[in-house]
Amino acid sequence: MHQFEAFSKTNDSRRGYSSPSLLLMPVTSLSSLGQSSPTRLQSYHLYRKSASVVAARGVEVAMEIEARPSWLDLPATAAAYLVWEDLTAVLPNYGSSRPVKKLLQGLNGYAVPGRILAILGPSGSGKSTLLDSLAGRLGRNVVLTGRVLLNGKKRRLDYGAVAYVTQDSVFLGTLTVRETITYSAHLRLPTTMSKKEVAEVVEATIEEMGLHDCTNRAIGNWHLRGISGGEKKRLSIALEILTRPRLLFLDEPTSGLDSASAFFVIQTLKQIAIDGNKTIITSIHQPSSEVFTLLDELCLLSGGEAVYFGNAKLATQFFAEVGFPCPSRRNPSDHFLRCINSDFDRVNATMRGSMKLLGDKEPSTDPLSKLGTSEIKAILVERYMSSEYAARTRKQIQEISKIEGLTIESNKGSQATWWKQLRTLTKRSFINMSRDMGYYWLRLIIYMLVSVCVGSIYFDVGTSYTAILARSSCGAFVSGFMTFMSIGGFPSFIEEMKVFIHERQNGHYGVAVFILSNFLSSTPFLAAIGLVSGSITYYMVKFRTGFAFGHYAYFTISLYASIAVIESLMMIVASLVPNFLMGIITGAGIIGIMMMTAGFFRLLPDLPKPVWRYPISLISYGSWALQGNYKNDLIGLEFDPLVPGDPKISGEYIIENIFGIDLKRSKWIDLMAIFVLLISYRIIFFLIVKLREKASPVFRMIYARAALKQSTLKRRKHSFSSRYPPQNPLALQEGLSSPLP
Repeated sequence: MHQFEAFSKTNDSRRGYSSPSLLLMPVTSLSSLGQSSPTRLQSYHLYRKSASVVAARGVEVAMEIEARPSWLDLPATAAAYLVWEDLTAVLPNYGSSRPVKKLLQGLNGYAVPGRILAILGPSGSGKSTLLDSLAGRLGRNVVLTGRVLLNGKKRRLDYGAVAYVTQDSVFLGTLTVRETITYSAHLRLPTTMSKKEVAEVVEATIEEMGLHDCTNRAIGNWHLRGISGGEKKRLSIALEILTRPRLLFLDEPTSGLDSASAFFVIQTLKQIAIDGNKTIITSIHQPSSEVFTLLDELCLLSGGEAVYFGNAKLATQFFAEVGFPCPSRRNPSDHFLRCINSDFDRVNATMRGSMKLLGDKEPSTDPLSKLGTSEIKAILVERYMSSEYAARTRKQIQEISKIEGLTIESNKGSQATWWKQLRTLTKRSFINMSRDMGYYWLRLIIYMLVSVCVGSIYFDVGTSYTAILARSSCGAFVSGFMTFMSIGGFPSFIEEMKVFIHERQNGHYGVAVFILSNFLSSTPFLAAIGLVSGSITYYMVKFRTGFAFGHYAYFTISLYASIAVIESLMMIVASLVPNFLMGIITGAGIIGIMMMTAGFFRLLPDLPKPVWRYPISLISYGSWALQGNYKNDLIGLEFDPLVPGDPKISGEYIIENIFGIDLKRSKWIDLMAIFVLLISYRIIFFLIVKLREKASPVFRMIYARAALKQSTLKRRKHSFSSRYPPQNPLALQEGLSSPLP
């Protein structure tokens, strides 16, 4: 039986707030923390440590740590205390007779600095849902009710307030492991740190996560073989622990890792929690016995209900008291899952059927085989709710909720200046584009081949009467169909968007710096496409005899601007339709409409005035590009008449009377209009992303109100009693989706 000590008010006041005894910890845990002289944690200093682990059942993990500070003496702003009460997540079924699906059911718990809270349970038990609920990242169709407090206060989720390591690894596959960590460090560490200091942090993080064997290997993408899945998982964790976040969420960080790697990862997280006074909450599927000994608190879930919450070392004692003792040589986590995982019912039924066929009638001595999983789970849940463990949890929640004077600084996840972030992102994006064959290089090759085809078809077009139609067709193809091919880079941009969304949620940088860096890094490639394609087409077709640099420059710049507009348009599509296949279909449809209203398939004066002429043709890059190309190509030329002997036809006459284009406006105005659309599309992309960030809590609030109203009406149909108190969703309490800052 573990004995418990309570931290006194003396320690509380020394940390900068007044609170009663705040946290109960095993004496063995206190001794493992060490009682070295108090030292302040230096920002971004990674402690070199050597750890020797004694993994035995019921014995605390002993570690020898070099230069480790005492977390009791850290400043108050370095701590994050998180509690949640009666947390319920439901998935409404509008227009369906099926009952509302409860993902979480009245959960209570807490997480404190210096300790690891592990959320354990079988697949579908609600581990990731609970983690997303606490971090404010639930799906929009899920309604969350209850109360969540951070340092005793309700707070909203702000980008960068918490770090979250998801199950899915999101990286730029062309970068190496060292480059990925280095760029992330430059994006987030203070600008005052020198390059040498940043490099030291990067090297220490690589060593800390055991990534030294793959530092110079590419992460890997569709055409590059990269690092393993376990290495990607460790890299995800390395990126988030760079800045030592006060509150760290991890969704199954050991999935896909072997036992040694899993132990190494959890051991590193434990050191971070102790050394840096950090609060770590992680879901974990089925830890080994060695990993289980490293866990401090345990939240055991089944079907969204709490089977146990409390000290991880006392969980076996609770199961023994209920009547399901853990065998002496079995992994505790295996035993817990054996009791609450319904899949074992089918296993038992199969085994009983096999025993009958073999004629084995010997009764089983395993108490678990005599009861179904649902019965065992019901017993455990009922006994836990009335146990001293649940009462102790409620007491801890009450004490932590009374914290006063403890705040968390909102550093937005990054302390680098805007200009440094711009330089870093531009360089990273440029390197990614240059290494990804599908981003621009393949398109450049295709553009060159198409340009050769266009040039050979319209080779030396001349100034005959038939050349009028040939020139207009060639200009329409260049300004329309040739720029349309730029849609091929959409899949690569989608991958970059995924990285942006992930890093944006963790507060690495803002939306504006991403948009500008993407534009700057893509400009050399788009300029190369415009220059090479324009040069081949212009001089093979021979729009003008002689050098005619001004006409050539306009042609290539117009082609570059049109391609850049398509890139910007596809950014808007990517922000609205994240699936690359649906995005390509949507983008192709939009560009198709713009091509139809450009003035080639039907002249601009003949377009129906409402909608198609105004405003569609005005916001279509194709109409401006085609008008400018006609002016650049035809003004100053004379063409042979249809009937020999008639006067020659001037280019100005063709533009005004055949194509219906006004010559009062210069071709450079048309080119400027394309650049205005380019900037406008980027601004629209910025506004869409920011609007989604700001409007998402409002939509969640509206959705929560509608869902609760429907739930209330259904309850009133079945009962007029006052047994059901009104639910208070987090979205209604604060107008927000999450309580965290």
